[in-house]
Amino acid sequence: MHKFTRCYLFPLTIALSMCGGSALAQIRIGVDIAVTGPAAAIGASTKNAILLWPKEIAGQKVEYIILDDASDPTNAVRNARKLINEEKVDLIVGPNTTPAALALLDVVSEAETPMLALAASASIVEPQDARRTWVFKLPQNDSHMATILTQHMADNGIKTVAFIGFADAYGDSWWREFSRLAELRKIKVVASERYNRNDTSVTGQVLKIMSAQPDAVLIAASATPAVLPQKTLAERGYKGRIYQTHGIATADFLKVGGKDVEGTFFPTGPAVVAKQLPLSNPVRKTALAFTSRYEAAYGVDTMTQFAADAWGAYMLIANAVPQAIKSAQPGSKQFRIALRNALENTHDLTIPQGVVNMNPKDHVGLDQRSRVMGRIVNNKFTYAYGG
Repeated sequence: MHKFTRCYLFPLTIALSMCGGSALAQIRIGVDIAVTGPAAAIGASTKNAILLWPKEIAGQKVEYIILDDASDPTNAVRNARKLINEEKVDLIVGPNTTPAALALLDVVSEAETPMLALAASASIVEPQDARRTWVFKLPQNDSHMATILTQHMADNGIKTVAFIGFADAYGDSWWREFSRLAELRKIKVVASERYNRNDTSVTGQVLKIMSAQPDAVLIAASATPAVLPQKTLAERGYKGRIYQTHGIATADFLKVGGKDVEGTFFPTGPAVVAKQLPLSNPVRKTALAFTSRYEAAYGVDTMTQFAADAWGAYMLIANAVPQAIKSAQPGSKQFRIALRNALENTHDLTIPQGVVNMNPKDHVGLDQRSRVMGRIVNNKFTYAYGG
């Protein structure tokens, strides 16, 4: 297993057993992710992928410092300030939840430190302004995913749909994109409900949804908390089609959901179903290469959307460092500026989740090649169509 020079978990104060070594790295990369809390299932595979990151980039030693924000935006802010002010990192990777990523916008812009967010909402990088000029994002925008999802609904005769999503920025972003596209495709939204990530019951919301008798239900949530509405719908005898978002692609979701999530349709990054992608898919080779690397370390069928996003972050960094180091040395403000500029000028870089082409107005850089439709079959994430 890959060993880091140092890494930490906050608020836990114990050192991870895989951390070791004493040499001071020339490039310092801080990582803030949710390893505990409601988003722990996301953080687990994210951390696993980060543990595979090489210890050198462009001939320079790299030190990775991992902090756990416990799925709490307040902790994420504290971690970011520690990474910037005490650890003097050149770049931050994460957070991997939308509320935490949004909470860091002012922190990284004031410190002029680039950040590669691992959370989904487009609001993290849009609109490009002074707060977001230092921020980039790996996951596909919700608009990308909502486009293919609503197309699937329209193609399969869905006329009415109910929405239930997180009562936070993730749910807000999905509601905004989904409701707009549903209207364009003449799909009527007959109910809209919200719930919190740590809720233990959504019976009231589900009863309202079922009273509207929708053809389908979209659950806009992520990780294991996304299971709760679907289980409740199953318990209440709902027979319509269930859709989820790309936030579900973890082994824990399948384990907790069991038979209740069988048949679910969801948009996803191509890496999640890399083994089943058509030979013509432009990212298949890169996605398969990472899948093989990840499964060699963690087992068959363990690859997730979030692991692939984390590997994509490494690939973006590895692509930017050789350019940045030509003009400045790690540890300096000039190096951080050069890294930011190099990231913003990423062109035709194939990562496991798509092909990246960034510019000053687009700090994601992904297009329709970044998503396909998947379906849960025999308790596995499988390829349905697209790409």
